[in-house]
Amino acid sequence: MSSHNESILREPLVTGKDITYAKVTDDILLPVENKPNKAWWIGFIVAALGAMLWVVSVGYTFWTGIGAWGLNKTVGWAWDITDFVWWVGIGHAGTLISAVLLLFRQNWRNSINRSAEAMTIFAVICAATYVVAHMGRPWLAYWIFPLPNQFGSLWVNFNSPLVWDAFAISTYFTVSLVFWYCGLLPDIASVRDRATGLKQKIYSVLSFGWNGSVKTWQRFEIVSLILAGISTPLVLSVHTIVSMDFATSVIPGWHTTIFPPYFVAGAIFSGFAMVQTLLLILRKVMNFENYITMFHIESMNKIIMVTGSIVGVAYLTELFIAWYSGSEYEMYAFANRVAGPYAWAYWAMMTCNVISPQLFWFKKIRTSIPISWVLSIVVNIGMWFERFVIIVTSLHRDYLPSSWAMFYPTWVDVGIFVGSIGLFFTLFLLFLRFLPGIAIAEVKLLLKSASLQQKTKLVQEGAFPDEQVKFFQNSLDKYDSVSEEDIKALDVRK
Repeated sequence: MSSHNESILREPLVTGKDITYAKVTDDILLPVENKPNKAWWIGFIVAALGAMLWVVSVGYTFWTGIGAWGLNKTVGWAWDITDFVWWVGIGHAGTLISAVLLLFRQNWRNSINRSAEAMTIFAVICAATYVVAHMGRPWLAYWIFPLPNQFGSLWVNFNSPLVWDAFAISTYFTVSLVFWYCGLLPDIASVRDRATGLKQKIYSVLSFGWNGSVKTWQRFEIVSLILAGISTPLVLSVHTIVSMDFATSVIPGWHTTIFPPYFVAGAIFSGFAMVQTLLLILRKVMNFENYITMFHIESMNKIIMVTGSIVGVAYLTELFIAWYSGSEYEMYAFANRVAGPYAWAYWAMMTCNVISPQLFWFKKIRTSIPISWVLSIVVNIGMWFERFVIIVTSLHRDYLPSSWAMFYPTWVDVGIFVGSIGLFFTLFLLFLRFLPGIAIAEVKLLLKSASLQQKTKLVQEGAFPDEQVKFFQNSLDKYDSVSEEDIKALDVRK
């Protein structure tokens, strides 16, 4: 037995029988090389209808002005900024899975990083549309960047956190895009080598001359590590800067130093929930059960549970600090959240974000695919309510009771939000149609160490003690992609 074999106590990351390098390529490229199935078309049509709603709603906003939204003099920020922060938060899990887990050599990222990275790109695109739409004069959106004087006597205000937003998010998007595309190069080359005609020419251009030589792979790994090192601080910095949009103000409920770490934890929380939602659909529709296993699902649920607990502590800390501060304005802001006219949103937030993730302490729930999928959606609903509570309830009752007002969304507010979800899923489904949804090259790395068939072979050769084999057998009961025959095969000794 060679020294690099993985411990039997580690659960397999690839299941299935007779998995070869060729079979991995065939399975993952099946949706790319063949016509899309019925489930893909249903999802794409629904998503495209949502994207059309987004076009109509945004077009109406540009034509009429942001007066088409439900904003008023008191609540100048509402659904638009709520949705913006929500989408930016969702984009965080992709970089975390790709960069941070790569640096920590966590192999369970290999099957899920590609879709998570794509999710990041599309979520940031959706977030950026809100920034442009909220400007009022979107044709002057380039004013947010420092420009030479040929464009007029114009210079941005570097004291404004909104300018920090522009730099942070554009940097985050650029690095994430480069990281995602660099990881795609060997897989695009695989599509190129199997394609013919015009399709081959297109993928040849997209593969940037990838030839699979040793030198190419060495450079690929070096660049991946460098980009991962650059991306890791962005996980912390981007949402920290987004939180400063609020923390640098004097509005009660916003002016607090807990916002940066609180926002980062919430972003990772919502991002992993969205990754879980997408992966469970991808796993079923694309028949990727052997590559996105129960171990991946359970690991994601554990991170959701931990970050949900951190968010819950942050909520309680906010309440405590509001009381401890002795500021009547701060105390009233939080009392208004808990028992004011928007109390329903606050308690929806607490239920979805604090209580529901705690269900993952139970292994049966943590390893149940239907429940995991429902709870991942519940978490993202709760995170949307969190941003709504922070923004709207802090604004609708400020220092002057004479200016208190309620915010009511219009059909345009709702249309842009629902439409942005449609736009996101349209882009994601197109990605799955034309590019591999799982990193082929990275999954192949797992076959000789972390696959079920390799561990079964070593068990049958007597490479592991009986008590460890028994533990491994018991852990396989939760895998829906492992049959009883596969488990019984572990009893055989040569």
